[in-house]
Amino acid sequence: MKRLAPTINLVVLVSLTLFALSVGATQVDNFWQALFNPGGNEILWQIRLPRVFAAVLVGAALGIAGLMAQGACNNALAEPAILGTSAGASFGAVAGILFGFVQIGSLGAIVCGAIGALLATSLTFRLASLRNNLSSFALVIVGIAVSASITAVVGLAATMVTRADARSISFWSFGSLSLITAENLVGLLLVVSIGALIAWKVAPSLDLLSLGESTAFHLGVNIRKTRALALISLSILAGGAVSTVGTIAFLGLAGPHIARFIYGPAHRFLVIQSALIGATVLVLADTAARTIAQPNELPIGLVTSLIGAPILIALVVMKNTTWRTP
Repeated sequence: MKRLAPTINLVVLVSLTLFALSVGATQVDNFWQALFNPGGNEILWQIRLPRVFAAVLVGAALGIAGLMAQGACNNALAEPAILGTSAGASFGAVAGILFGFVQIGSLGAIVCGAIGALLATSLTFRLASLRNNLSSFALVIVGIAVSASITAVVGLAATMVTRADARSISFWSFGSLSLITAENLVGLLLVVSIGALIAWKVAPSLDLLSLGESTAFHLGVNIRKTRALALISLSILAGGAVSTVGTIAFLGLAGPHIARFIYGPAHRFLVIQSALIGATVLVLADTAARTIAQPNELPIGLVTSLIGAPILIALVVMKNTTWRTP
């Protein structure tokens, strides 16, 4: 079953992606013919395809980012939003947009988002370890505080600035894929690939780190380097996702835990599974967001919260026996 899991998940994702491409506010006549005729249908190729593929990339990015957050902190509740990473990414992208350096969804905005994400995550870790005792409890509390503070700054900036293009940054509140264009996909694919490769590289060390810092140290793991690489991967992935589509709640938490509950704790395997599950959940959520209340569109962050919240509840009421590598 474990060997077949990536194939099964990939088939599910491809099937759901094709379904997402076929539905929407406007019916695409002769769907299969239009799909294999590039540029033949403007709605399909210029609007729907970029949006659905962006959902796949962003979902995969957030799934792996959540895995890196949990692995670096050795904390089942860690995710980009809780560590302040998502808020830092939005702040970096918004700052670049407001100062006129970049445009929403551009490669420059993604770079600004990744830098902001890394700085915010580093700040969380720094503040949580002021007493030289990096506890999981302190990370969560400090991360929530850092995230709330940065989110407030971004919200005030969006409210106070009167420029029309700057006002569009309000979509960072709940996330939206409605602004995606084909040009956004190149930069997004690049950063997701880089972040995923770093995650794949550091995954075996995270397996040992999950046994505890003392055990990992005696097994030859460079804890500082391992945690730094995981945080860099987290920042690149979350920065790319958030700077492109805004903050999408709970996906970074739900994706890795769904994968853990089903497939076990080995991080290298979880990199693949978290990416596939994250992509699947986001494609499903985005399809629901744009079809349930047609012609209106639901905030995708609210839909993913409805999916992710039960995962958080399950963490509290269920005993998780899949957290540590045997």
